[in-house]
Amino acid sequence: MQIISLWALPAIILLILTMGLFKKVPLYETFTEGAKDGFKVAVNIIPYLVAIIVAISMFRASGIIESIGTILKPILTPFNIPADTIPIMLVRSLSGSAALGVFSDIANNLGPDDYATKLSAIMVGSSETTFYVLAVYFGAVGISKLRYALIVGLLADFIGIVSAVLVCNLMF
Repeated sequence: MQIISLWALPAIILLILTMGLFKKVPLYETFTEGAKDGFKVAVNIIPYLVAIIVAISMFRASGIIESIGTILKPILTPFNIPADTIPIMLVRSLSGSAALGVFSDIANNLGPDDYATKLSAIMVGSSETTFYVLAVYFGAVGISKLRYALIVGLLADFIGIVSAVLVCNLMF
């Protein structure tokens, strides 16, 4: 498996170059056109990215996330969900970097072997940044009807969190 992971990316690049040469595609020109398009997309994404980062910073600085965690603690305790993991559940759908920041705080404060740290790590890995994706990527391509994507994204996040809790309860 280690050999496959080591050679997979170079093999894919070599395959793409070989197929491009075989089909007589102008490789350099095609590559530079793709880079130009990628730069245009990056420029279009910046306003949405700034908006979501500002919103997350406001939520964290205002203390709303911690307040919601305090309110939900009595409901989640019977399911063996520590109060320390509540901010991960709330922030993960908003931003991956914010979730990693919260996870880092949990790991530093409780240690790597604590149940809350393990549960938080599984939650971070089993959910998506739904609002970030909707705001940045959908906004960049001009999609304005988000209803079904939002519902499915939040449902997937919920299922990921429930699955993380179940797996953690079974394993630890």
